[in-house]
Amino acid sequence: VSRGQSSARSLNPSTAESPTAAAAAAATSRVIVEDAATAAAAGASRTSLDGGTSSSVSSGTHVYVADPRNENILVGIRDGVTDHFDLIWRPQARVSVLDSGFMLGDGVWEGIRLHKGVLPFAEPHVKRLYEAAKALDMDIGVTPKQLLQMIYTTVDANGMATASGVHIRVMVSRGLKSTPYQNPKVTVGKPTIVVLPEWKEAASGPKVNGIRLFTVHVRRGSPDVQDPGWNSLSKLNCISACIQANKAGVDEALMLDPHGFVCTCNSVNFFIVREGEVWAPRGAYQMRGITRANVIKLCQQEGLAVRECDFYLTQVYGADEAFVTGTFAGLLPVIEVDGRVIGSGKRGQLTEQLQYLYQQLVDSDVAGGREACWSDQ
Repeated sequence: VSRGQSSARSLNPSTAESPTAAAAAAATSRVIVEDAATAAAAGASRTSLDGGTSSSVSSGTHVYVADPRNENILVGIRDGVTDHFDLIWRPQARVSVLDSGFMLGDGVWEGIRLHKGVLPFAEPHVKRLYEAAKALDMDIGVTPKQLLQMIYTTVDANGMATASGVHIRVMVSRGLKSTPYQNPKVTVGKPTIVVLPEWKEAASGPKVNGIRLFTVHVRRGSPDVQDPGWNSLSKLNCISACIQANKAGVDEALMLDPHGFVCTCNSVNFFIVREGEVWAPRGAYQMRGITRANVIKLCQQEGLAVRECDFYLTQVYGADEAFVTGTFAGLLPVIEVDGRVIGSGKRGQLTEQLQYLYQQLVDSDVAGGREACWSDQ
């Protein structure tokens, strides 16, 4: 799709019958680009910012291989007032200063990978998004099938129809406000939907060399304060933990639950291995991770002992192995926690085995193509 051309009308998601129609639907989406001078200035500024960011981070849970194609990404945006879904050049993609997400962090999001042109585990990702939106009394305004169509339309318009190594952030805010105020009653129109895909291959280094954690003072909260299972746009609890980990010079924060038991990391789920048994912290105070659930299921299918339980930091320090899980990088070994070397200080045998099994699971999940993950939506 040319960044300099615009078509006559927006995509109407309700007319899409299947994900394979995404490429054709993309051709009818408006592609919006402003004047060349503005575009060039925006692009130059973004190149500087991205270059500085990617070169300053060498390890961690979200380290990726920088890709210049991301400068020309088309971002899918559903305007909740006009109900149009447009494809907008990344440097010019924006929401209003009166958007609920910008003003209040009022909304939900999902991170999803694209593998061989298909969204792995699309159903649980979409269900988690809609469940959180329902808890927040937010009607997204499209069906799950229509939302998936928006995602596939966007990736296809970016030449990603058969691609791997793509990460997609789907963000849904409550929508435009008539005035700066938290009450949902002053929301105008439907929620704002943003689909932001990137060529974003997880770097190989952390998968082998591992990451280091530091236990922070910031705790995971209980669901009667704010449900820790919501993937909300307001991530200040996790960001505060991340900042402390940054100050400690490590890759990720390890967070405790309100009772002092080990719980989760600021952006990934946490596991340890003791005497051949995989331990996962209980799920009460952490994000209900889809990769986490898949790894637990893999352990059960492969006859590996696994349990969800409360455990202390002392049991972490004495573990034979530790690893984290997340949508972006899959499984990453943990080699150090609070300055204590975990096991041999290298990726453990069981961690490596689970990395292999998880990749096989991803391949299997996408083998049926887009229709297979679409049929139940």
